[in-house]
Amino acid sequence: MRTAIGFGGPASGKRRDWDEQVDFLREADRLGVDILWSAEAWGMDGVSTLAYLAAVTERCQLGTGILQISARTPVMTAMTALSMAAISGDRFILGLGVSGPQVVEGLHGVRFADPLGRLRETVDICRQAFAGEKIAYEGRHHVLPLPDGQGKSLRLAQPANDSIEIWLATLGPKSLRYTGEAADGWVGVCFVPSRPEVTWGQVLDGAEAAGRPPGSVACQAGGAIEFGDDLEALIEPRRPGIAFTLGAMGSATANFYNDAYRRAGFEEECRHVQRLWLDGDRAAAAAAVPDRLITETNFLGSHEQVIAQVRAYRDAGVDVLRLQPEGPTAADRLDALAQMIDIVQAVNAEASDGAP
Repeated sequence: MRTAIGFGGPASGKRRDWDEQVDFLREADRLGVDILWSAEAWGMDGVSTLAYLAAVTERCQLGTGILQISARTPVMTAMTALSMAAISGDRFILGLGVSGPQVVEGLHGVRFADPLGRLRETVDICRQAFAGEKIAYEGRHHVLPLPDGQGKSLRLAQPANDSIEIWLATLGPKSLRYTGEAADGWVGVCFVPSRPEVTWGQVLDGAEAAGRPPGSVACQAGGAIEFGDDLEALIEPRRPGIAFTLGAMGSATANFYNDAYRRAGFEEECRHVQRLWLDGDRAAAAAAVPDRLITETNFLGSHEQVIAQVRAYRDAGVDVLRLQPEGPTAADRLDALAQMIDIVQAVNAEASDGAP
């Protein structure tokens, strides 16, 4: 397994702490983290920060985790990816996702209908651009060039680069199968290692149906890291965040995260948390989050407990372990990250040796 960490997200940009983040991310690169992912929601964008990091890191890959397809035209997305590949020495990964109706319609003013169709068309057009072809496309959402205008089919001026990997952040069964059909990797969320068939299994089914050989698609999943002997004390602070995901990450009728965790075996618990959240009782919603949902989706506890969880992710088919080191200071977070990298290397060595 490789390792990855992320930065950015909804809260990014609230504090002018970019220099501190850069110091942390550069040290993560030196420690051996394989991929740095930039999150894009309604804080910092997912590209400009990576462009800066391309200049101050040396070895890690740099991925957008994820770019919202509704925020850019497909060709601009392709131009951005080609530019990032050029300035990073081909360390760039294009991570794409559809986001959700609240952001797409509320922030970008684009209709959310048929998200999978829009994702498919975006990937198709990006592949054309990466291959150096003249861009011509007839889809439901994108027609290039416009048939009734003065435009003509154009080829991007940048050199072709069809080695750029496209990773997709998908959650629904049809979208997961499409990921297996078309993508180089899955940016996994809501992954429960005891039930990989409901997420990663769908990706594998899509790859098989498309005739792709085993190993064509990489699987990334993971969670927070925090070491300690009092597991309950580590679980408790994470309840509000999970409650927010189950109750607020979407509308009452369209919460893809809640849907995914329900399919993974938490049907009643997820519905209950969502009802409490939507009723305005956030404390009760947090208290109702089941312990197992937290422990299965994070790396918490003693050294031995964390090792067992890393093995569980390995055995469930995860290729890239996405890590969120936690602690009161940057030094504490780097220490947790360093310990985790050592654990992953040890578990990788077990697999090489054939050990359980």
